[in-house]
Amino acid sequence: MIAQLVHLLGYPFVQHAIEAGIVIAIVSGVVSRFVVARNMAFAVHALSELGFTGSAGAILLGVSPVLGLLSGTVITALFIGALGVRVRERDSVVGVVMAFGLGLGVFFLTLYSGFATQAFAILFGAITGVSSGDVVLLVAIGAVTLAALAVVYRPLMFATVDPEVAEARGVPVGLLAVVFLLIMAAAVAEAVQVVGVLLILTLLITPGATAERLTAAPGAATAISIGIALLSVLGGILLSLLTNVPVSVFVTSLSFACYLVGRFVVGPWLIGRQRALGDAMRIHSAATE
Repeated sequence: MIAQLVHLLGYPFVQHAIEAGIVIAIVSGVVSRFVVARNMAFAVHALSELGFTGSAGAILLGVSPVLGLLSGTVITALFIGALGVRVRERDSVVGVVMAFGLGLGVFFLTLYSGFATQAFAILFGAITGVSSGDVVLLVAIGAVTLAALAVVYRPLMFATVDPEVAEARGVPVGLLAVVFLLIMAAAVAEAVQVVGVLLILTLLITPGATAERLTAAPGAATAISIGIALLSVLGGILLSLLTNVPVSVFVTSLSFACYLVGRFVVGPWLIGRQRALGDAMRIHSAATE
């Protein structure tokens, strides 16, 4: 099995898949932390669905479906941000925009007779089919996404933890919400390459949700989220090569396994350890008084 895997790693398409997977996992892991903290799982779903509509339109026009996917997610992010940036408005706006976009996607589907095969790749992911040009494009998108997130990181964190106080202190909460939607749009456009539109929550929700169970420290949570995303993506690619089962099956399984372990094994153990440490410190403090 190891010899077979080493042999497969010599193929360019496998190398491209791994390169793309690393980029996608890092971006998804970083963004996932904020998606969970800001309760934007529904918005991620909408961006992926409308990204599919953008891909369908791009294929119909004969251009790159990756560019169509990115265009679809960016336009959707702008619509959602313009129509409802506050939490109480966001879900209803997301539902309205998503319903219209899906209808438009069905319309594109009926116009292109050769759409079925490419649609399947977009819906379920096809990372082993990426080219060297696709890798370069993904690296560029990822670099811009992470750079944008780095620029707004501090005010975005403030607005995420306490939006009312942040707004009272002059932080542009509404503008930050739109900026983060655009960052999410780029992350969705990348993650779709691995798991497809229908399984997008795997990379943009599960790593952040798992990390949240393990630590409250933002930096540590982000590192854990990236680690889980990398394990899921790279592990999924390698297992897929050995079994001929779609990558998305293993990516979703590995990420879900990480969540279960984090929630029911490591998380409770950490809580118990913290309580024991706290009790020991209180006993020591009482004994020295």
